[in-house]
Amino acid sequence: MKTRLFTCITLCAALFFVACKNKTDFTISGTVANPGKAKMAYLLVADTTQVSVIDSTKLSDKGEFEFKHPAPYANLYKLRIGTSIFDFVAKNGDGLKFETDLADLAHPYKITGSDDSEKIKEFNRISNVYGDKNSKLSDEYTAKSEALGKESDSLIKVYMPQFQKNITDYSTEILKFVNDNKKSLAGFYAATSLDQYKYEKELVAYADAIKGEFTDNPGVQRFIKQMEIAKPVSVGHKAPEFTVKGIDGKDVKLTDYKGKYVMLDFWASWCGPCRQENPNVVKQYNAFKSKGFNILGISLDTEKKDWQGAVNADKLTWAHASDLQRFDGATEKLYHIEAIPSNFIIDPQGVIVAKNITGADLENFLNKTFNKVQ
Repeated sequence: MKTRLFTCITLCAALFFVACKNKTDFTISGTVANPGKAKMAYLLVADTTQVSVIDSTKLSDKGEFEFKHPAPYANLYKLRIGTSIFDFVAKNGDGLKFETDLADLAHPYKITGSDDSEKIKEFNRISNVYGDKNSKLSDEYTAKSEALGKESDSLIKVYMPQFQKNITDYSTEILKFVNDNKKSLAGFYAATSLDQYKYEKELVAYADAIKGEFTDNPGVQRFIKQMEIAKPVSVGHKAPEFTVKGIDGKDVKLTDYKGKYVMLDFWASWCGPCRQENPNVVKQYNAFKSKGFNILGISLDTEKKDWQGAVNADKLTWAHASDLQRFDGATEKLYHIEAIPSNFIIDPQGVIVAKNITGADLENFLNKTFNKVQ
């Protein structure tokens, strides 16, 4: 009786130990075929801001390795073997198995023990498809430019639309992936690969949808907080009211434009991309001002002479105002301006209907808007 009781207690203690052990770390063991010159495996942890090496081990004579590491919340990790990088998601209690063959230049790998890791592989597959397309275009463009012996505007006009189409197609596919995987960290990491300016509306909606998910993951929670801050000045929301000093010293208010279309154009004389975009803004203003399109330029300059000089040089004939405090101005803080050029198009009802659109996108938006109005 005592023996059976002792055996039972010992077994229970062993099971308890294993259970506790599994809850304080994850393990990933793997086999690397044809490692070549690769002698080490490195374990890296990733978040939305950086990737860091957290452990390393030698590959055995058979190309085998194992890592054991604490992961109190599900997170993105990477294996680096030679020059190859392999993504996976893990949390405490997971036991993952990994296989790859470094002789295969496509770097395929198998991983079991984590559904999210399989979804990360799908996200990477999509990224690689469009990355390869743009690499091919870049190589073609470079080869033709070298053959001509110079940069060519005609070549840029041919290749730039193809690059832009690839980026748009990639973003469309990624948005579908994100919406199909809201319960997976893979969806979150895919979302963070999108242009936050261009897809802010979609990212705000995604952040709302995952508020109850991944509550212990600091990267996800930072993202949700950022989107909550951006939400009040995102597309579909009422534009915040403000008063700012005009270039003539008089007060300018957003309410001055009530019942009209107006674009708030945040820029500065010292901002190269802003000055490069100004000819396009001038062109669109001249084309659509008679149809009801207004612009209020808000400069992030600190010196009026620099501001006025740029207004004159670029022939910006619309209204202008500034807090003259760079990014620290009250208007800039109200609209969460962190980079320029930045713009907001506000409809006659005071609702933000477009944000951060430039170049051909601005022209297309104005054509659709004012053709519809008429």
